[in-house]
Amino acid sequence: MKIGIVAHLKHPIRKPFMGGLEAFTYEVAKHLIARGHDVTLFASEHSDPALGLRSIMSDEDYNRQTLSRFPSHELVEDFISTHHAYLELMQDIDREGFDIIFNNSLNYVPITMATLINTPMVTVLHTPPIFEMKRAAAQERKVGKIRYVSVSKSNATAWKPYISNCEIISNGIDLGQWKFHDRNEGDYLVWFGRIHPDKGTHLAIEAARLAGYKIKVAGSIADRHYFETYVEPLLSEHAELLDHLNHEQLNELIGQAAASVITPCWEEPFGLVIAESLACGTPVAGFARGALPNLVCDETGCLTSSCNPADLALCIRQAVTLDRFACRQRAEDLLSIETMISSYERLFSEVVANRSLSHAV
Repeated sequence: MKIGIVAHLKHPIRKPFMGGLEAFTYEVAKHLIARGHDVTLFASEHSDPALGLRSIMSDEDYNRQTLSRFPSHELVEDFISTHHAYLELMQDIDREGFDIIFNNSLNYVPITMATLINTPMVTVLHTPPIFEMKRAAAQERKVGKIRYVSVSKSNATAWKPYISNCEIISNGIDLGQWKFHDRNEGDYLVWFGRIHPDKGTHLAIEAARLAGYKIKVAGSIADRHYFETYVEPLLSEHAELLDHLNHEQLNELIGQAAASVITPCWEEPFGLVIAESLACGTPVAGFARGALPNLVCDETGCLTSSCNPADLALCIRQAVTLDRFACRQRAEDLLSIETMISSYERLFSEVVANRSLSHAV
């Protein structure tokens, strides 16, 4: 099958990943290629060329230190550049002869222009409804040319007012790349991900202190003001900020931890950190927001419906007692990337077959 993958353009699609969406797009492209598909990845120029890269945006202005393309006063330029990159792509995409377009862009332009092209499209909803995308989807539904997929049940529910028949395909990870640790060798907790207000890093540190545990924090600083105001003042011998880690180092850090603390402060649609923690055998303590309640069960984690660090500390004390084998089994049952890729292949085949049938009729 000839597949065109439309990536988002905030960050290049390459390791080390800036977030879960970069990891998702990278792994999807890699595994589809490995299964024999002809894949073209439309992304920014510093993305991994092994993914069948076709650059649609320059990374000349991308700053790896600030993790952004333009200073804040130039955000309008960022918006315009992204808009035109997608507009030019979609104007010419029918000429590529793709069987299907796999849209992961987080942008309204591919959705809006899907009504004007002949190539069928599958769009993954990686976020809750955001203004521009929900408006574009509501208009597109009047034509009904796109098949939509949500990465979790909770996110599909959020989109229901705009897309009533959204399918659900859970994100997955390459379990073979995550070593299982049948016991924790370190008496500490771990928090990992982007350091950003949405992720609640400072709440995890406070909860760890209340629970009587040291915590190690691993991740890129995505919001410098938040870090300097809320996180940095809490760092001490009991709350350690680590340098950016490679995959092997992160695997060991998570696997040796007594528990992972996961603190979404918004309705996060998925969260690969959940899958990665469970794959390592590390139970989860966290906030019952977004997809977390659907991914973590009583045997693999403890969640609180509040955002109070004291309540989270109680969850930590319970989570550290849970069975690590049950955590790994949960990941194998629900969160395998092979299962995810097979589900997308079935969906692509169905969409292509329906298009062929409609053309024949």
